[in-house]
Amino acid sequence: MKRISHIACIALLITGSAAAVAQTAATQTATPAATATAAPAAKAAPSRYAGPSGAPLMTAKDLLANGKNDQYVRLKGKLTSHKGDENYEFTDASGKIMVEIDADRFPAGVTVDHNTLVELTGEFDKEMFGDSTVDVEQIKVVAQ
Repeated sequence: MKRISHIACIALLITGSAAAVAQTAATQTATPAATATAAPAAKAAPSRYAGPSGAPLMTAKDLLANGKNDQYVRLKGKLTSHKGDENYEFTDASGKIMVEIDADRFPAGVTVDHNTLVELTGEFDKEMFGDSTVDVEQIKVVAQ
């Protein structure tokens, strides 16, 4: 008798699991018409901190000479040249350094050119061989 009740319980579990899987598959499958009429989700604007930073303000020359790998830094100067993809040449009064900037890091609605004074905040990637760079996380326009 005990064995029959165990078998019956197992059969109920299997039947219930199969029904749950079928129901889940049915609710996840939507018709193209239903998908087209659904309202698109609003894309939330990324929130960004725009206040003061604890990262030290450095010059390009000082950063290249004394910066440490993965150091968080700020630089103030101009993006003087776009080298392709995410690579830009940053210039301040002391010299030049290469920076990497994702397109979504640029301030919305503001054109940044070679005459725009900007403050960059990011992480210094010191290389043993080749060019060291700054991976920019934030751009603030200081003056147009």
